[in-house]
Amino acid sequence: MSSDAVISLKNEFGASILEEIEFRGEHTVVVKNSDAKKALQFCRDNLGFDYLIDVSSLDNFGSEPRWEMVYELYQLANGGSRHLRVKAAYAENEKVDTVSDLWETANWHEREVYDMMGIEFEGHPDLRRILMWEGYPFFPLRKDFPLAGRPSEMPDVAFTEKAPLAGGPFVTSPTTASTEHREPRSRSMD
Repeated sequence: MSSDAVISLKNEFGASILEEIEFRGEHTVVVKNSDAKKALQFCRDNLGFDYLIDVSSLDNFGSEPRWEMVYELYQLANGGSRHLRVKAAYAENEKVDTVSDLWETANWHEREVYDMMGIEFEGHPDLRRILMWEGYPFFPLRKDFPLAGRPSEMPDVAFTEKAPLAGGPFVTSPTTASTEHREPRSRSMD
């Protein structure tokens, strides 16, 4: 049970465990950021959480600490099916230790957090943008990013007008025809 993992973390890290939350059978542990990586490594090495499902972040714009990192851990080995969420808060200009050396899946998750939020990961082997293009000057998931976007000197990278949908080259038309004839690439575009 994940509650056993919470007890083990509290025994190992004591005052570094700031909060524990149980909601609908899911367990979350909030850890001091200075001990976050050690706690995550303890979860992997001693508690059997061999799979990192996700790394995400929250922007608490207007509050300090601004960032909250969220790690979703899961146990696959030994017939386990345990889930644990570990959170840690960071100041706006603070770097977060990478966990890509603990779980390879963190590599792309951390790159996405960097790309969308601008949070940097200390020790990451390849911290570059994964969704936006290199040189893009903004971080679209920050709460201070306006919904209408920001003016930019960047060249157009997509359609300059409305994207053609109806009957366009990548739209499947509803029909009783076979997949071969329904497939958009099989139609010639005039």
